[in-house]
Amino acid sequence: MNVLVTGGAGYIGSHVVLELLRLGYRVVTLDDLSRGHRAAVAGGVFVEGNCGDGALVRDLVERYDITAAVHLAADSQVGESMARPDKYCGNNLGNGINLLTALVQAGVRQFILSSTAAVYGEPEYTPIDEEHPTRPVNVYGGTKLMLEQILGWYERAFGLRYVSLRYFNAAGADPEGDIGEDHDPETHLIPLVMQAAMGRREKVVIYGTDYPTPDGTCLRDYIHVTDLAAAHVLALEALQEGGPPAVYNLGNERGHSVREVVETVRRVTGRDFPVEEGPRRAGDPAVLVASSRKIRRELGWRPRYGDLEQIVRTAWEWHRRHPAGYAG
Repeated sequence: MNVLVTGGAGYIGSHVVLELLRLGYRVVTLDDLSRGHRAAVAGGVFVEGNCGDGALVRDLVERYDITAAVHLAADSQVGESMARPDKYCGNNLGNGINLLTALVQAGVRQFILSSTAAVYGEPEYTPIDEEHPTRPVNVYGGTKLMLEQILGWYERAFGLRYVSLRYFNAAGADPEGDIGEDHDPETHLIPLVMQAAMGRREKVVIYGTDYPTPDGTCLRDYIHVTDLAAAHVLALEALQEGGPPAVYNLGNERGHSVREVVETVRRVTGRDFPVEEGPRRAGDPAVLVASSRKIRRELGWRPRYGDLEQIVRTAWEWHRRHPAGYAG
């Protein structure tokens, strides 16, 4: 099976490409390298370009006999999305629509969307299941939800079958240590704490210590990036077997606090670093924990790296071997 992966040079995308290649899929990666890294792509065919370029997408489908697409190309920083709604609507939504249109015009009818728990907004209850109301509180989550809704219309009009995967907090790195997390700027907690452990960051700031949680800091559901990649393959297999359109949450169904992450990094790395307590950030919910029962039940997905220390150990192996990221 020939699969087009957009955004395949990014953090999650590169792990999806690697998982597909390991399982014998033929992969074409399309990435404009605005945030991704060419060195992160493990193999297959790489094309530098924008997924919103309909002519390019149609050409790739024809040239490489593409039968399915996995769409991960997107801007994903919450704060930036609020300051630049034009950018996020143009890229996440506009380019996403252009991609969908080009794919159906070229005859592709299987589509996996990289979505997000940000579609839910402030949680009314936890663990959050797929029936939870979707009320995004930022532009990033809003654009992902709108693209999910558009997928429904494309399914009705063109027979495009799809699976939307709503990630919680992606973390960790491929256990072999060859690819991992390298963002600029970095906004994710675990790599930020890793940078402090390596002396590349002056300190770690904990934003909010008065939440209604056991230690006063936010609880988040961390899901290993390799487990995310495996879910994409299961979703593709389900579509190949004629499965219906579906939406699934992806998380480990357990919450870990900011303090717990900091202490786990200290224990795994054997290094200490300054930690500073700061005020809450606007819009940070106290608890975000997934219910992943639906994908476990329907697709048989089982996380292999469900323990926080396992996740941190794989992240540390990547950062230890690549202290400057892909640039090093």
